[in-house]
Amino acid sequence: MKQGWEYKKLGEVCEVTMGQSPNGSSINESEGIEFHQGKTCFGDRFLGKSNQYTTSPTKFAEVNSVLLCVRAPVGFPNITNRKICIGRGLCSLISMPELDNNFLFYALLGKQDYFEKNATGSTFKAISSKVVSNALIPLPPLAVQESIVRELDEINNLIQLKKEQIKDLDSLAQSLFYEMFGDPVENPKGWEIKKLGEVCLGKLKYGSGASAIEYDGVVRYVRITDINDDGTLNDDIKSPSIIEDDYILQEGDILFARSGATVGKTYLHTNINQKCLYAGYLIKARIDNSIMCPLYVFHFTKSHAYKSWVMLNARAVAQPNINAKQYSDCPIPLPPLALQQSFAERVEAIEKMKTEIKSAIADLEVLLASRMQHWFD
Repeated sequence: MKQGWEYKKLGEVCEVTMGQSPNGSSINESEGIEFHQGKTCFGDRFLGKSNQYTTSPTKFAEVNSVLLCVRAPVGFPNITNRKICIGRGLCSLISMPELDNNFLFYALLGKQDYFEKNATGSTFKAISSKVVSNALIPLPPLAVQESIVRELDEINNLIQLKKEQIKDLDSLAQSLFYEMFGDPVENPKGWEIKKLGEVCLGKLKYGSGASAIEYDGVVRYVRITDINDDGTLNDDIKSPSIIEDDYILQEGDILFARSGATVGKTYLHTNINQKCLYAGYLIKARIDNSIMCPLYVFHFTKSHAYKSWVMLNARAVAQPNINAKQYSDCPIPLPPLALQQSFAERVEAIEKMKTEIKSAIADLEVLLASRMQHWFD
């Protein structure tokens, strides 16, 4: 605790309103007041737009109140810039005049361990109004709060700026694809069209049925839920319960998600330092490098042509699904290999820049965590 600082319980410096779900029949997509049940629409700090509304609101979060997740997951804060209806997954905190809203946001970020330790429930972890109200936060003078917010905002703004740079580089790579090869739908350059299965070494192959276990530090188990929209893998690293050589990825292998909400997502394996084995709801394509460049194929899967093909072929029965035979029949233009390789070289230069920016982001996040610890631990 900082010497000379006052420490208060949240209930002493905030008006705490626990959410309550409205009648289910009142929830719709356009009428009434915007409704939020949990952190689905949370941004880095400010609440995003929900596509749910209710005509029978019960509990409200007022303009500029701080939201806190109180059910699975617990402890994540956000700020709303508009009045909304909140369900049981959220509570609203309205600060007293002596507490800066943005300072409260950062203080809550520093309380996540407290909220997780005090959560209860076997199926869904939740925190009570008592746990929220009893959370202890520092309350330095308002001018000091504002100074701390400026410092943390400066670091956060740099992080967001660099994340935007990565997005710009991703857009640059995709723009480069269209510049060099044209729109695959129109095929203005008249490239020969091949089926994906015709440019692969062997048949497209389903993944392992192994279970996911705690990461052993050696083999990563790539599951359908691990693939992000941009084709990277998330940080939820697990290992397979069984190591089967048939399912070990090689450099240049492309994984296609075959089922559910993630259908159509792809991952290109380039990290030769990470041994990976892929799971059953993924399909592996091993591209024949003498015909087609894997990086070209991967960026083709980011095109409008591929996304439209996925929508047409994902048969919506119980859930969307595309099988190995369908993926094998996916049409793909075949530009000259030298042109594909030239594209790959230029994209690899872009990826190198992205790696450097990601390293800078990691350093800034360490700095932010250090300063958060300094002010709030």
